[in-house]
Amino acid sequence: MIQTLDLRGRRPSRAELIALVPRAQVDVTVAAGTAAELIAEVRATGEDALRSQAERLDRVRPDAIRVAPADIAAAVAGLDPVVRAALHEAIRRVRLASEAQVPQPAVIAMGPGAEVVQRWQPIERVGFYVPGGKAVYPSSVVMNVVPAQVAGVASVVLASPPQAAFGGGVHPTILGAAGILGVDEVYAMGGAGAIGALAYGVPGLGLDPVDLITGPGNVYVAAAKRLVRGVVGIDSEAGPTEILVIADATAEPALIAADLVSQAEHDEMAAAVLVTDSPELVAALLPHLERLAASTAHHERVRVALGARQSAVVLVDDLTAAAAFSNAYGPEHLELQTADPERTLELITNAGAVFLGRDAPVSLGDYLAGSNHVLPTGGQSRFSSGLGAVTFLRSQQLIRYDREGLTGVRDGIRALSDAEQLPAHGDAVDARFDG
Repeated sequence: MIQTLDLRGRRPSRAELIALVPRAQVDVTVAAGTAAELIAEVRATGEDALRSQAERLDRVRPDAIRVAPADIAAAVAGLDPVVRAALHEAIRRVRLASEAQVPQPAVIAMGPGAEVVQRWQPIERVGFYVPGGKAVYPSSVVMNVVPAQVAGVASVVLASPPQAAFGGGVHPTILGAAGILGVDEVYAMGGAGAIGALAYGVPGLGLDPVDLITGPGNVYVAAAKRLVRGVVGIDSEAGPTEILVIADATAEPALIAADLVSQAEHDEMAAAVLVTDSPELVAALLPHLERLAASTAHHERVRVALGARQSAVVLVDDLTAAAAFSNAYGPEHLELQTADPERTLELITNAGAVFLGRDAPVSLGDYLAGSNHVLPTGGQSRFSSGLGAVTFLRSQQLIRYDREGLTGVRDGIRALSDAEQLPAHGDAVDARFDG
């Protein structure tokens, strides 16, 4: 059902480990041509293109692409009270964690009359994409909108695919989450066309271009985000979800099986990986994995995901080797189910989010931990971070020098500008002292 990679007795180099890690083959470039065509259609004919694309790709032609405020209010009123309470608690927790991420301004004194001020400015307008395929993601609304609000973003817009089951409107649970957060600019549009609409605007809808687009989606959404990058900022090109569990002989196999299945239920390309130094744990795990994979609601996609190339049980000699494998993999979600998770953590450098111990499953982070679940996939945690308040902030430096401060660096500027054969740079400083 799930492949086994036996690395015991081997100490692969970092390059060898990167080549060994199981990974889904996701080539965004194969979708680039189609994504470019969809974006071009939206730029050329705006609302008409979005309706035609919805009819063709989402099997419904929405009457109204921009969602009326009354429909958002109705969605809030129609939320299941238990779901509403959970959303409010998720918002509260994510807001607390996001507030801790906001950097404070700093003033650096360089000398008399010379200082550099570090300040942080929020991005003015942000577009959030919330997918609407195999699952409904009100939690993604929370994870994207809350840190933007904490950062001080003044204008936010949300796009989500029209749903045939709801007359071409946005899924009401997504609308309800948006309404709770005060988001009143929502569009029923999906896929690459929606990304193009956010990036370039659609005047006929009153949709002004945004400055940054965040949120996950399928390969066409990822390709579209790559195509508009530079016109707008993007958070990342999100790929299939991943869980990697480092466990030793003290871990409970039934819990590991449950956690692997919980991520595999996202879609057939989801990755579920266990790295352990305990063959006994593997032997105990496999029956649990078989049973859960067969009995879970989305058993068909779970079995495909677990049996595919991106999922594996990896046997290693010790936890040091396990950490080396994980660091080369750079997982989106990393669970440490070992006798001493804090000590194991000392070996970890790369992960989108780390879940420590028996009672911190990835599902906790998906909903109510307070951490953000929009995380780098496909090994990108080796060089990038998850979504947070800083995603929506820009660093700016203010330079305050008076005459005394400029005098202190005048000769150095002259020397460096002459050395670079850019004498006018030095002349611009000297001009302030002439006469």
